[in-house]
Amino acid sequence: MRSIMTFLIMIYLLPGVMAQTETASSGNIDIMVIDSFITPETPNKFVLSFFTSEKCSSKIIVKYREIIIVSENLTEDHKLSIDLKKINAQSDFNYQILVYDSTGAETRSELFEVRMSDGFVIPEEENPGLFSICLGAVVFAIPSPVYVIADGKYHWSLNKEIPLINFYSAGYNYPSGYFSIGYSHIFDTDKRNFLRLGYKQVIRVEWIKYIAPGLEAFTDLKGFNGLSTELSFGLFQIQNVFTFYAKYRYNFQLIANGRNFQEISVGLYSNFFSLNL
Repeated sequence: MRSIMTFLIMIYLLPGVMAQTETASSGNIDIMVIDSFITPETPNKFVLSFFTSEKCSSKIIVKYREIIIVSENLTEDHKLSIDLKKINAQSDFNYQILVYDSTGAETRSELFEVRMSDGFVIPEEENPGLFSICLGAVVFAIPSPVYVIADGKYHWSLNKEIPLINFYSAGYNYPSGYFSIGYSHIFDTDKRNFLRLGYKQVIRVEWIKYIAPGLEAFTDLKGFNGLSTELSFGLFQIQNVFTFYAKYRYNFQLIANGRNFQEISVGLYSNFFSLNL
């Protein structure tokens, strides 16, 4: 029990520790910010422009989590204009500039802050408020219903999956992949409780939000261990916070005459409690 509590505390503290290490400047390229402000007219946008001492590509990290590409090609003149809705900004926020030279060497700027003007007011329908934030956390905590096919029989299950680490290569809505931890409880069967740890690769597609193939290891901590292959379909977004998905998962043991079972489920993806890299 003590080891489990220690693990949960480490997960809770890790994003804050990582955020602190990302604020320091580093590297050999000079970064000179020219403009950094919020436009007063609607739709409100974050405008950023900066020069670099040599040609490089660039991106920024907003609020320690959202990664936005600024310049994909090597250049000395970097400009960005993005709607505040897309970075979910309702108040003052921090950002850090990351640039990469022709060899891929990284330089990080110091941590900058963008302040909303005194007259800036977020429309009520765009401001989630404390109640909506708390409601979102409650919704996120709800486990996903799962339809299980095992040994020719049908069962219901509840599953909760939490993304732990997201990896971003471009864009800001979805990561390129993420590690997750999960727990499953299957009703009316001899093997009921499973812990899971796995990785999902997120592939953006035009007709839905994404397709995510994945691989997981699972255990009931009593000798029933195995692997899972899965395929998730991100279907649509809810309030730009959750993504409703459908998933198929095949579970099997790596032993002779091992048992296997299949799962079909729906759920919500969000990076509320994730460390974003």
